[in-house]
Amino acid sequence: IDKDALDAQVKERKIQEAAEKAEHERFAHDMKKNDKLICLLEERQKNEIRDMHRALNEFQKNFQKPETRREFDLNDPQGLKKDRPARVSDDDPRCSVSGMQKFVGEDLNYDQRMKFQKEQLREWSLQQQKDWKNALADQKLADDLYDKFRIALDQKIMEQQRKEEESRRDVCAATKTFNKIQAAEVDHKNELEKAQKIKDDMDEITCLLQGDFLSENPDQAIGPCSKHPVLVDRWKGMNQEQLMAIRQFQKEQALEKLRVREQERRRDAEWDRQRLQAARAQLL
Repeated sequence: IDKDALDAQVKERKIQEAAEKAEHERFAHDMKKNDKLICLLEERQKNEIRDMHRALNEFQKNFQKPETRREFDLNDPQGLKKDRPARVSDDDPRCSVSGMQKFVGEDLNYDQRMKFQKEQLREWSLQQQKDWKNALADQKLADDLYDKFRIALDQKIMEQQRKEEESRRDVCAATKTFNKIQAAEVDHKNELEKAQKIKDDMDEITCLLQGDFLSENPDQAIGPCSKHPVLVDRWKGMNQEQLMAIRQFQKEQALEKLRVREQERRRDAEWDRQRLQAARAQLL
């Protein structure tokens, strides 16, 4: 074999090996780059999945709570606490004959009834004590009045005796007081005349005050004919009968309004009862 050809082959082979080595290094570098890119994409995908799961949990926590589900009342752990008891009182309308919720001899209102009886006994005792105190006070008042009456009677007797003594002294001085009596009669006559004049003046004033003009009698506003039943220039307001008629009509309106409200309340209660029965039947 020619030496130059062999060297050329060796050199060519070396070049080929160097090219293959460079190709392998380039391929290895690309593989490393791709591996890093894949790792970054996987990490990004994991972060996106984690964020999506976190957002989903937050959405379920805020907007999909267990108590908002339609079947929550079947799995509610507090359902027995929220539910009404099977029997509330002896007068519970749900205690039917076939329900076996009420038996002869039971008394659920025993505590309330005993409390009411104790309160009633206490009120009776306080009333008896009050009546006894009032009786003692009335007896004491009667005794005080009797003592005052006796004292007043004694004073009246003493005053009567004193007046009799004075009358006897007045009989002795009658002649001296005759002129004084005549003068007193004249003065009394004058006072009577003055009193009569004052009385006449008072009667006149009373007549004016009680007249239709000053007393504002509503009857004076009634017209003489049916065409004008009310005289506007004399009308002083409605009389008591008209006011009573208006008040009676207002009372009737109030009663009618209360009756309508009561009917509405009963109708709403009947609807609520039917709705509860339908809900209970649906639940069963």
